[in-house]
Amino acid sequence: MHDPKQIRNIAIIAHIDHGKTTLLDNLLKQSNIFREHEKVPERVMDSFDQERERGITIFAKHTCVYYKDFKINIIDTPGHADFSGEVERVLGMVNSVLLLIDAQEGPMPQTRFVLSQALKMGLKPIVVLNKIDRPHAAPDRALNQAFDLFLELGANDDQLDFSYIYASGFNGYAIAKLTDTPKDLIPLFDLILTAAPPPPGTLELPFLMQAATISYDDYVGRQACGRILEGKVSKGDQVTRVDRNGNRSQHKIAKIEGHLGLKKIEVESAGAGDIVTLSGIPEVDIGDTLSSPDQIVQLPPITLAEPTVSVEFCVNTGPFAGKDGKHITMNKLRERLLREKRANISLKIEEIPDRDDAIRVCGRGELHLAVLIETMRRENFEVAISKPKVITKEVDGVLMEPMERVHVEVPENFSGTVIDDLSRRKGEMRALTTSEHGLTTMQFLVPTRGLMGYRNDFLTRTSGLGILTSIFETFAPWKGEMAGRSRGVLISNSGGKANGYALFNLQERGSLFVKPGDEVYEGMVVGEHSRDNDLVVNATKAKQLTNIRAAGSDENILLTPPRKFTLEQAIDYIADDELVEVTPHFVRLRKLCLTENERKRAGRN
Repeated sequence: MHDPKQIRNIAIIAHIDHGKTTLLDNLLKQSNIFREHEKVPERVMDSFDQERERGITIFAKHTCVYYKDFKINIIDTPGHADFSGEVERVLGMVNSVLLLIDAQEGPMPQTRFVLSQALKMGLKPIVVLNKIDRPHAAPDRALNQAFDLFLELGANDDQLDFSYIYASGFNGYAIAKLTDTPKDLIPLFDLILTAAPPPPGTLELPFLMQAATISYDDYVGRQACGRILEGKVSKGDQVTRVDRNGNRSQHKIAKIEGHLGLKKIEVESAGAGDIVTLSGIPEVDIGDTLSSPDQIVQLPPITLAEPTVSVEFCVNTGPFAGKDGKHITMNKLRERLLREKRANISLKIEEIPDRDDAIRVCGRGELHLAVLIETMRRENFEVAISKPKVITKEVDGVLMEPMERVHVEVPENFSGTVIDDLSRRKGEMRALTTSEHGLTTMQFLVPTRGLMGYRNDFLTRTSGLGILTSIFETFAPWKGEMAGRSRGVLISNSGGKANGYALFNLQERGSLFVKPGDEVYEGMVVGEHSRDNDLVVNATKAKQLTNIRAAGSDENILLTPPRKFTLEQAIDYIADDELVEVTPHFVRLRKLCLTENERKRAGRN
């Protein structure tokens, strides 16, 4: 057990792609926690499948290294705005943050968000100007922009007097001055020891801790993870759990686990300042207080910002239901979503009145929800997803909708196109600058619903050269009606296998989503129409064959490759009367009403 004065608890926070996980990789390697010939993968902290595939951090991860006589607990946090609930939740466990800023890009929208959260909690950040080895890096300019951002966010005098260091996480070095010779990350370790305060709390007081994250183990059940605020705890100790409603229950600690490098290690006891995982409290939830039975305390619950987008998870009622997945009933869906609700408090999961075939799930954005859907399809679930809707609220009789601060970087010749697009989506421009390299940087305030479905268009409109990031800013009065998708879809009128002959004749009507041999059914969306109306088509029609040989040769069938949707693109693309059918191996688009008669009847109603 360490003296609290010998412990440092820090979180690494930054905008997406500013190098948090890469810097942490090198911090771990240089702290000698790996064996000499141990094979260490890149982005070693991103252990979740989807994190490796998407190249982003989704969940906050804990690790611990020893330097000199100090124990340094480090938490790697997500940089994507949709997972900002993870950042808000773990900031209560640490006493300082490493704020990474890209020396070329400077502070970005997510930098503003995570920094404002840290400043509100009274933390004093250590600024790391990362990627100083990049060709157009301007670390001094980025440092000045960081100081301006601190001022803008209302930092106090102590916070404005922040420590800073220059680094290259990729090359594994940090330097106090730009003139220093790059060597290793020792200057950063030393700065953490001097600039990050030790955790408050003493070993003599009664035990006190708040559960900040929840994990699950097949052998010991639910586990509570958090920082011990006061006192110490040993295996077999009795503790009192107080939930958010003030209900109390007594439990015996079955297991205490700490971190060392990437491994969880079992310990007999832990004290104030340690970040540990406790087992033996079966019903523990995020925000619950765990304290000594001799002195029972209830800490204020952990509050997170509200979700802004909702989708409906419906039972898959399509003709192919149950052919690919294993779990297709409402009971299985409800059970799985309620399990998610217990561990992920940034998602809001609620029943829909008068509907027993759907559940509403609210989150921070389409990616936040897509990660949950992708996880479920890998667990053999089949589900139909509705079009995302923004969550509105009424304030003093005025309907309010969520607004996002959007940061756009594009080559100068595309700036007019982007300004025109976002203006049509009710966006307001807040800033515009063009660098000497011909890159235009713009800031907008855009309604969340205006951004839905735009990210794919944005990449097309900027030939893949643009960068668009956004983060929730505030609620503002409803901005009025907004144009939806500009084109209709091609809808299959029959079931069977898509036929090359039929698709060849259809491709002049629009772009196709299926290829010859794909199974289709009535009501399934098989392509995008080149006009603004929906068109019912036969994708299974075969060529009529006769026993008379044609004088000329048949024309060759040349098909354009079909357009394939990722899960997020499909959710973004659909209209209000459509669903995305998600199964373990397929993502299909379909109409809510499968037959043409049903659609006509629904249209009249």
